[in-house]
Amino acid sequence: MKALTVVPLQSGTAELSDVDEPPESDGEVLVETLAIGICGTDAEILSGAYGWAPVGRERLVLGHESLGRVLEAPSGAAVSEGDLVVGIVRRPDPVPCANCAVGEWDFCRNGQYTERGIKQHDGYLSERYRITADFAVKVDPSLGHLGVLLEPTSVVAKAWEQVDRIGARAHWAPKTAVVTGAGPVGLLAALLGVQRGLEVHVIDQMESGLKPDLVRALGAHYHTGAIADTCEDPDAIIECTGVDSLVFDAMEHVGPGGVVCLTGVSSGGRSLDIDAGSLNRSMVLENEAVVGSVNANRRHYEAGADALAKADRSWLQRLISRRVPLAQWADALNRQPDDVKVVVEVASG
Repeated sequence: MKALTVVPLQSGTAELSDVDEPPESDGEVLVETLAIGICGTDAEILSGAYGWAPVGRERLVLGHESLGRVLEAPSGAAVSEGDLVVGIVRRPDPVPCANCAVGEWDFCRNGQYTERGIKQHDGYLSERYRITADFAVKVDPSLGHLGVLLEPTSVVAKAWEQVDRIGARAHWAPKTAVVTGAGPVGLLAALLGVQRGLEVHVIDQMESGLKPDLVRALGAHYHTGAIADTCEDPDAIIECTGVDSLVFDAMEHVGPGGVVCLTGVSSGGRSLDIDAGSLNRSMVLENEAVVGSVNANRRHYEAGADALAKADRSWLQRLISRRVPLAQWADALNRQPDDVKVVVEVASG
């Protein structure tokens, strides 16, 4: 079968390879891959900046944002033949640590977890893959190919859960939220904020085009300025860019008792002049909190699936700005001005 493989940490090694059928050791459920979403992590791996091959192997099968259809499943399993499913990315470490032992592998303490398509475990960008039923999440069949959005939605479902948990340390009745970044993660974070009944403000750089239109179509507010120019004292800020200046802007301008959730990964290597004392004083005296959030466990995938099932299908459809056939996978990496989410189509839906 065909699969997109790469030698991690070596740029220019990606190729559409002929690989063996997925091993039964990967799980009892056989899945036909329909589509794979492409994100910044994939670009990093393809550039040679990131990634780990399975132990004893040189090449890694790419792809972690998946959508597939079950071809085979044992009787009585949680998924059945014909179900549309998304594969969870992270696997618990083999020790396991205290968090992995209770299904909270997104909080792995010792770093020995594996991740499909990223770290030491083949991904989903192959014509077929195997998986255990407990790591396959069903999506509403009415979503069809839009189910490929579930993995990034799981990430923001976790972010909102973190915000709610921290906010609930006191009376928590949030009304306003700011999302920085109108990429796929930012837009999905805005979607979940609107579904929570919040007044949502999204900040990005584009003056016009698809991103501002998508924000406004949600009933949210779009801005190109600083957080202080969006709304006063937001209760929650979801930071989705990793841009260092925006990270500190969020910390400086969240409202009293508010929560900042950082989901973007900064590249590092830059210095900023900040008034650390003033920032510390504000955060302490106003009971403000900052939390980092990455990855997701099964609970977050299920929450994301519920959010997508409730979402307007035409809005989700616009989020997928381009679809690229598997044979032309390289085109998915050539970003175009109005790109939001680019998807590689592996098989017909």
